[in-house]
Amino acid sequence: MANLVMFCILAVVIIGSAIMCVTTKRIMRAATFLLFVLFGVAGIYFLLDYTFLGAAQISVYAGGITMMYIFAIQLVSKRTLQGLEEHVKGSRVLWGALSILIAFATVIVVFFKNQLFDRMTQMSEAGEVPMEQIGTALLGSEKYQWVLPFEFISIFLLACIIGGIMIARKEEKK
Repeated sequence: MANLVMFCILAVVIIGSAIMCVTTKRIMRAATFLLFVLFGVAGIYFLLDYTFLGAAQISVYAGGITMMYIFAIQLVSKRTLQGLEEHVKGSRVLWGALSILIAFATVIVVFFKNQLFDRMTQMSEAGEVPMEQIGTALLGSEKYQWVLPFEFISIFLLACIIGGIMIARKEEKK
């Protein structure tokens, strides 16, 4: 019962912070709400007794990625951020809602077509996947293991940040 109450509290925090993250007009507040979302996800990992994933969530995402976003925000000139307001038109909201419905319908069709619900119930009956197997899959460098894609993504993110800094620091020549 306590796990259910804790899950509900974490779910409300995650959903509320995610909504506030995408609806706020202040970029630093958006980064702060993103931090709350990441802490909530780490709380769910701890609730499920996945302490390694919870600690990785806090150290890598809540600590590293959020700080990287905040540094990138701080490097952008204040003139760029001042007076930056966007008015939402009704047609944009309509198109956004329509695209969300199409994406949701696509996910449901793929789930039913590939019989993923049946596979998930079969996996839950077979038992949990051992943490050693998950760690080997994430940190291995052989076929169907994920350390090399993670490294490529980190290099790509670093290149994006450097490009963003170069664009933000570009002086106008008169």
